[in-house]
Amino acid sequence: MRKTPLTPGRFGIVLIKGAGDLGSGVAYRLWRCGFQVVMTELAQPLCVRRAVCFAEAVYAGETTVEGITARRVATLAAARAALSDDVLPLLVTPDPGLLAELTPTVVVDAIMAKANSGTQITDAPLVIALGPGFTAAHDCHAIVETHRGHTLGRVLWKGQALPDTGTPGPIEGYTATRVLRAPIEGYVVPLRAVGEHIKAGEILARVSPQPASEQGIPVRALFPGVLRGLVHPSLLVQIGRKIGDLDPRDDVSYCFTISEKSLAVAGGVLEAILSSASLTGSLSINGNTHL
Repeated sequence: MRKTPLTPGRFGIVLIKGAGDLGSGVAYRLWRCGFQVVMTELAQPLCVRRAVCFAEAVYAGETTVEGITARRVATLAAARAALSDDVLPLLVTPDPGLLAELTPTVVVDAIMAKANSGTQITDAPLVIALGPGFTAAHDCHAIVETHRGHTLGRVLWKGQALPDTGTPGPIEGYTATRVLRAPIEGYVVPLRAVGEHIKAGEILARVSPQPASEQGIPVRALFPGVLRGLVHPSLLVQIGRKIGDLDPRDDVSYCFTISEKSLAVAGGVLEAILSSASLTGSLSINGNTHL
């Protein structure tokens, strides 16, 4: 159950750009701690682990991740209503003017583009970026490390996160092979459901030039495991694009719960907020919610 929300206006709004795997983990942790969170996302999210991504609300209207419900909204009034309902508002490709009117106290760039797509240190009193592509104290105030390993979740107040290696972090010794990629440009036609146990060599999906087609190039599992995610079937994917995730740990519960990596990163964001010298005034009594 959600902790009682913080005193209205005490912390202002936390705006999270990107409602994929890591952004959703951050939103989950901050929401549970009582922060007022607003998220933004693309009109066609690219997320794979849709069962644990608030971005799924773009497609479904609403989605629930570990007891927290997100709702797609189009206006600040609708966002206000969602917060009043104890629902997390998700704005789809909002107009920059709308975000300016929001005036968040904290902005978290969780887009995970491996490059800065427009975030500036002046966007809010505290701007936090996840992963590589940013320089702390230049593009943002703080960076949270997203690379699996000893430094995962650490807060960096200067410098940069570790560079993107292009290879997924190992799980049970599997790296690149646990990521399913599109063999051609097209639409993913799922043949197995998320959470199902998969045998090595089994066909999980097809990628077809036409949506919902019975024709297409098969995507096979290279090892036994559980299907942890697939992109939405309405999404046109490019050749080589990540379209799915196979987990060799074969634990179905991992498909429907936020990952340890996302929660570690979320802990870093929480640390950055609570330890930020720039928010000393904002973290006391701070006027209104700006919504």
